[in-house]
Amino acid sequence: MNHDESFDERFPEGSADADLTTIRVDEFLPHPPAKVWRALTEPGLLAQWQMPGAADFRLEVGHRYRMTSVPRPNSNFSGAVDVEVLAYDDGRMLRLRWADADPARPADWTITWTLEQEGRGTRLFLVHEGFDPDDPAQMMARKIMDGGWRSHVLRSLGQTLEKLR
Repeated sequence: MNHDESFDERFPEGSADADLTTIRVDEFLPHPPAKVWRALTEPGLLAQWQMPGAADFRLEVGHRYRMTSVPRPNSNFSGAVDVEVLAYDDGRMLRLRWADADPARPADWTITWTLEQEGRGTRLFLVHEGFDPDDPAQMMARKIMDGGWRSHVLRSLGQTLEKLR
């Protein structure tokens, strides 16, 4: 069932660093899309690879929950993220809003996960958008999160998928 008629399945080739408002990650996972979808949407599995609080996720448009992490003053991050499920296309796309739980902090981002079958595995696309290129703290947050998505988060997701049968 498609819950968002306008979602863009892919992002333009070669645009990874050109747009300072966005982080784009393209990762192949040697697991079928249904297994990856489970890791993205089942609360018990999310809790294994995302921030504390991810276990409160529900695949329901409008559902809200809070995740916590270490505060990062250099990027103006309070340590808590309010998350809202914006849209999903079952088994293919999940779009979330992430906003700093402190209303005085400017972070207000959209995270979109898109899955495509590739052979016996899955091509996972992540688009994290909404960074303000005129705000030095937002650019620091982008730099930190770009590295975090590519290393820590996707590695943790991969470890969760390896354990999942």
